[in-house]
Amino acid sequence: MQLLSSNPNAVYRRIDLDARIEASTNGDLTRICLEEVVSALGQAALAMERAPDAAPRDAIGRAHCIALWLARSVAPDNPMQQQLVQFYGGLAALIARNLARPEHSQLCQARDDFRDVLLAVQQG
Repeated sequence: MQLLSSNPNAVYRRIDLDARIEASTNGDLTRICLEEVVSALGQAALAMERAPDAAPRDAIGRAHCIALWLARSVAPDNPMQQQLVQFYGGLAALIARNLARPEHSQLCQARDDFRDVLLAVQQG
């Protein structure tokens, strides 16, 4: 029998995320994804500070998947649909460029950009 993950924190994080998604409504799902991408990019930046030579591929990969989902799931009737698709798509591309050779400053900038949107969602 194969374990879910060699990292217990990753398993608990995944279970918590699954539970939050199951309990969410449509509007909450975007907020949850924004929270998760900010968290993943924060984890990647912290990992790079601790070990600059080891690329935190798991956290960057998780952030990339979330950014792609956000870009692909903007409602067609959203008045800012084009702008949001371009914004999320641009950040997804930036994160993808950082999968192989991450740059701390770019990951922090992407995290801050997603955090700005998250704050706007929470206030609106």
